Amino acid sequence: MIFDQIKIFLIFILLLGCTTSKKQEENTISSLKSTVKVDELNGGLYLPGGFQASVVTEGVGPSRHIAVNSNGDIYVKLRTATGKNGNVALRDSDNDGKADIIKRFGDYPNDGKFGTEMKINNGYLYFTSELVIYRQKLDNNKLIPEGKPEIVLVDPYPIRWHNAKSLAFDEEDNMFVTFSAPTNACENWETKPNTYSTKDVKGEYPCEQLDILGGIWKFNKNKLGQSLKDGKRYATGIRSVVGLTWNKLNNSLYGVNHGRDFLHNHAPQYYSEWENSILPAEEFMKIEEGDDYGWPYTYYDHFKNKRMLAPEYGGDGKQISDNYSNPIMGLPAHWAPNDLLFYTGDQFPKRYKNGAFIAFHGSTNRVPYPQAGYVVGFIPFSEGFPSGKLEIFADGFAGRSILVDMEEANYRPMGLAQGPDGSIYISESKKGKIWRVFFSGNKLNFGEKELDKMISREERSYTKIPDEISDKLE
Repeated sequence: MIFDQIKIFLIFILLLGCTTSKKQEENTISSLKSTVKVDELNGGLYLPGGFQASVVTEGVGPSRHIAVNSNGDIYVKLRTATGKNGNVALRDSDNDGKADIIKRFGDYPNDGKFGTEMKINNGYLYFTSELVIYRQKLDNNKLIPEGKPEIVLVDPYPIRWHNAKSLAFDEEDNMFVTFSAPTNACENWETKPNTYSTKDVKGEYPCEQLDILGGIWKFNKNKLGQSLKDGKRYATGIRSVVGLTWNKLNNSLYGVNHGRDFLHNHAPQYYSEWENSILPAEEFMKIEEGDDYGWPYTYYDHFKNKRMLAPEYGGDGKQISDNYSNPIMGLPAHWAPNDLLFYTGDQFPKRYKNGAFIAFHGSTNRVPYPQAGYVVGFIPFSEGFPSGKLEIFADGFAGRSILVDMEEANYRPMGLAQGPDGSIYISESKKGKIWRVFFSGNKLNFGEKELDKMISREERSYTKIPDEISDKLE
C-alpha cells in the first residue's frame, strides 16, 4: 500500500514538472509575442512557417561576426580597415526587440577590413583584427568592457588575402585559430613567365604555404602575447575557413571551408564555364587532430562525393585522390559559408535541436552564370553528422531574383549567434543590419506544411544548380 502511494506521488510530481515546463515554454513564446515588435514581412526575410523576425538594427556599418551575451547584449565586429573603435555594442533596454543603445568601442588599431571574429567565452569577449586576437573581460552590468584589450595572439606575417582569424574554444583551455591560405591552388607563376594567361599554370610542390598557413592551429586561450610558434598545428590542407565552432554535444571541432576557384581558367581543356560555376564544393568539415584535407593538391566534388586531383597537380577532372580527409558534407560551390552555428536552444521546434545553421555570404565570380548563395541554410544533425540535406532556412537577403554581380545584393548574410532565450541573430556585411529570428508557432504541429513554403526558394537562380544553356547570362 505504501509503495503504491509513493508511486502515485512520483507520477504526480512528474506530471506537475511536465506541466510546469510546458507552461514556462508557453510563457516564453507569449512573452516574445507581446514584447518583441515583429517587423512587417519579417524585415524582408522569408522563413519557415511559425517563425518570425524582428529587425534589431537597420545597420551599424559594414561588419563581420556577432556575439550575444547572456544578458542579451549584442557585440559586432566592424569591417574597418583603419583607426580605432572597430567594435559595436548594442543593448535593448526596453525588451521590444530593437536596439536603443548603440555604442562603438575598441581601443586597438584596425589593420585591415577582414578583421572577423567576435565570440564570448568564459566571461571574455574575444575579437580579431586581421593580424591580432584580443580579449576583454565582460561585466553584465556594463555594456562596454572596461580597460585596454589584452593581446592574446599576433600573426607574425604580413597582411594577405584570406587573412581572417576565426576562433573556436573547446571545453578545456584550448583556442583554435584559422590561418587560411592566400591563393587558389598554391600557383607557381614561374611556370607561366612573360604571359598574363593563367591557362596550364602549375602548382608549387610541395606547397611551402602549408608550413605556416592553410590550416588550423591550437593555442592556450589563457596565455597572452602568443605568436604562431606558441601553437600546435591541429589540422592542415584547409584553404580558407571563416566559420569555425566547437560542438559541445560531441566535443568536436567543425568548420565550413571555402573551396577554390578558377578550374576553367587554369584548365579549360578539362572544365567548362558551367563546371567552373558548380565546382568545387564548399566543405563542411568535422576536423580531427592530424587531419589533412588535401589543399592545394585536391578539391572535393560533391556530385561524385569524391576528392579529386587538382589540375595544377596533374588532375583532369576524373582522377580521384584517396589520400586525404573528406568533409562530412559537400556544400554548393562558391556560396561562401561564412559562419556556422549549432543550435542548442529549446525555443525552436525539435527538428532544429543540435542542427547546424550556416550563413552563406554569396558568390562573387560565377559569371557567365548568376551569382549564388545569399541565404542562411540549415542541416539537421544526428550523432555528430548530417541526417538530412541542406535546406534554406532564411531567404530574402539578395532582394532580387537574379544577381549578375555581388554588388547587386541588398544584403550578404555573414554572422550567426544564439540569444539566451533561444532566438537566433543574423547579421549581414554590407550595412550591418541585424535580424532576430524566433519561433512563435505551435512546436508540436511543426512539420512538412511549415517547411513547404521554403522549398520553392530552392528553385531561384541564386539557390539552384544553373542549367548549362538556358541560365547563362546574356
